[in-house]
Amino acid sequence: MPFAAADYRLTSFTEPEPGRTEPLTATAEFAYRLRDNDEYPAVLTRTLSFVRLGGGWLLSGDEPLGPAALWDLGVVRVARGAHSLLLGLDDQSGLAPTVALLDRAVPAVSEVWGSGWAGRLVAEIPGSEQQFARLLGVRAEDYQGIAAVTTAAAGAPHRTAADRVLLNPDAYAILSDLGRRVVTTHETTHVATRADTKPWTPLWLSEGVADYTGYRGTDRTPRQVAPELAKDVRAGRLPKALPADADFTAGSAGIAQAYELGWSACSLIAADHGESRLVAFYREVGARPPGADRDQWLDALLKAQLGLSLAAFVQHWTAWLRDTLG
Repeated sequence: MPFAAADYRLTSFTEPEPGRTEPLTATAEFAYRLRDNDEYPAVLTRTLSFVRLGGGWLLSGDEPLGPAALWDLGVVRVARGAHSLLLGLDDQSGLAPTVALLDRAVPAVSEVWGSGWAGRLVAEIPGSEQQFARLLGVRAEDYQGIAAVTTAAAGAPHRTAADRVLLNPDAYAILSDLGRRVVTTHETTHVATRADTKPWTPLWLSEGVADYTGYRGTDRTPRQVAPELAKDVRAGRLPKALPADADFTAGSAGIAQAYELGWSACSLIAADHGESRLVAFYREVGARPPGADRDQWLDALLKAQLGLSLAAFVQHWTAWLRDTLG
């Protein structure tokens, strides 16, 4: 691991009773920075075990409390690219193709979102889907078929390059070359837009712009990008509203359609108003917290940025879906 800094801070510990010899446990925060990448430390929660030896207590165990670290799962190997750092459990030759895709994604994303971000990626690829789930601290069955996610490293301030792109090796391996290119560019977009993405940013917008950027410059038609949505439209099932955040929950039914709906809405904005307007709209959404009525908030933003009310935008969007995918 290319650590620039690494240290522990005990958060919970009980003094041993006099004469006690059995193992003791404590909880601690492990803060670390990766060389040439992290401005601020990422923080992991750990369970530490100690045993009595001679006149003192020695560390005998260090286990994750919550999400695991990659080094909990095996020997970490490092591959460096011009714009990326890939940490994995495979050998160098196995990591090299992914580094090349990550390096390609960075300038592709900067073409859309500008240079106001770190312009570097840190990615991790474990050895299995089960290990991928352990890195996230989730159930593996909920993430079957999800090739990658981007997480903000715990403990890092918001405006940092402390994102981690985590690749699911099982789902990633079965993608086509184009699929891997789209996935890495999608996740890189999340890194580039971190400072403008707030808890109130609708997921149809944040996932939609990531897919829009991912498919930008490919030769995919709308029906190829959104096959599940196209099937629904041809069957007469048109959406009545933009997808809700809950529609993007891992493992939920219809999650593929939710992503495709988000892509289609963002693609329509770019087609009608230009790519720069899509970027400006995204940043304005992040800059203006909503009040109690989120629909009213989004309505005002759409009117200010695109000249359409929420109802008018949804009507225009569903007509576009019918004409394009029907």
